[in-house]
Amino acid sequence: MEISAAEVRLSCAATDPYLYTTGRWLNHDNLQRKARCIKFDFPALCKKAVNTRSGATKVIRYEKKEGGFNRAFILYLDNGERVVARVPFHIAGPRRLTTNSEVATMTYIRSYTKIPVPKVLDWSDDDNNSVGTEYIIMEHAPGVQLHDKWPSMNPHQHMLCVKRVAFIVTEMAKLPFSAYGKGFCIGPHCGMQYWDCNVGEDRFYNERPPNRGPWTELQLYCSGLIDAGFSRIPKTDNPVAELPYRGSVQEHLRLLNISEKVIKELIKSPVIQNVASPTLLHPDIHKRNIYVSEEDPSCVTAIIDWQSTSIEPAFVYANETPDLAEDPTADLPILKNLLSLTEDNSSKAIATEETTVESPEEVATRKRHEKDVWTCRQTFEVLLKGYVPKLHKARAMDQTLLRPFRYCDASWRDSVAALRQELIELSQQWAELGLHGSCPYQPTLDELADHAKQYEDFESTQQLKIFLNRALDADSDGWVPAENWETARKEHKILFSQWMESIKESGGSESYARKLWPFDDA
Repeated sequence: MEISAAEVRLSCAATDPYLYTTGRWLNHDNLQRKARCIKFDFPALCKKAVNTRSGATKVIRYEKKEGGFNRAFILYLDNGERVVARVPFHIAGPRRLTTNSEVATMTYIRSYTKIPVPKVLDWSDDDNNSVGTEYIIMEHAPGVQLHDKWPSMNPHQHMLCVKRVAFIVTEMAKLPFSAYGKGFCIGPHCGMQYWDCNVGEDRFYNERPPNRGPWTELQLYCSGLIDAGFSRIPKTDNPVAELPYRGSVQEHLRLLNISEKVIKELIKSPVIQNVASPTLLHPDIHKRNIYVSEEDPSCVTAIIDWQSTSIEPAFVYANETPDLAEDPTADLPILKNLLSLTEDNSSKAIATEETTVESPEEVATRKRHEKDVWTCRQTFEVLLKGYVPKLHKARAMDQTLLRPFRYCDASWRDSVAALRQELIELSQQWAELGLHGSCPYQPTLDELADHAKQYEDFESTQQLKIFLNRALDADSDGWVPAENWETARKEHKILFSQWMESIKESGGSESYARKLWPFDDA
């Protein structure tokens, strides 16, 4: 079997230690890939790794693994051992602080809990070192990724694994802290919402100076969220590029000032105070970050990727559920005829739902799956209720109380319509939620009427984006695996053409339709 020159080039690129090769983006592809290119001395990194293990003299081969914020190398040494060397992309967070905080967190968790965490062998937060970049070299996690074992595990093993992960969560959540911020020593927060490191997104500090913590009180923590929201708002509007529901600069500033007043009232409530204690949890416990025993996959052998771990009010984690305890398709709506074409082209409808009749075997399989998911979910929730009441209470409470905290820092990214909707719902349910006095936000009838149209457009755009993500098998930011890129790109071009054709035939604005499309024009 002959291998083509193109396949050889692709193979070489996949192992290139400096370039991002794992995937491509349907949106801002060049910017996204450029943000993940790292200039450093790979042989020097290998030498550092060799020096961490007794009896090793060289790296005999390596595997490259890439995530959204880091590039990791599994280095196989000539003494039979393997270690992991990881370097961060500059978009991972503030230089020095992000690496320093992750190492400190891993060391703290290893020292004060029984949670299995790989041991850090060497690290540097100074890119002026001999490697030319920050790095962490650590032990390779024992076992295999849960992601690879989950499909072959039986329901009882699923339940046992969820149980053990829940106990890991409770052990973290019980650690005592006196302030909010990053790392066990509680320094400035390294979250991307507080720093200028998002691809294609600028920061502006005209209204408020940077406010990144640490914060000793809940009110100070909330001021950091509000100030982060102000930092995303530019000086002037760009009416040509923006959709109406995105909102003007002045409207964003007005609603953020109102949000600040609303949140100051919310945090006076005992309901919020009871679920606001400083809490450290792993921010991304999913199957790819959990390692399990090859022989007994219900036994957790390691938790990896502690980079974004921070100390937050407990309620921040209220809607966080490990993917092994939820159904990945449960919250995805069935979008019927979302992009249907008209008359003669109706057969080319982009989103359709065929009516099918399940066979008895399919019904039985579906019910077994539903029972498995329900058991896993209940196991997780019951253990949180029994061992970490503050987390359970936050998850059980009306989420209307918490959404202003979640969305106030990102109104410019998500749209003014999204933030206003949360404020309207809170205002309408203020007394019903047990809050005293009146809500600081009291929308006028005219404002409600204008908002209804804007929010309809916002929801339509979100549905379009969900449909495209499903149809193209893409992540929310348009990322697709490299091996699927050509297929996704071609399908994206077809869908965009059909979208524009349907708008043209219905007499709609082509310019407006292009703005609604969430990815780059095909």
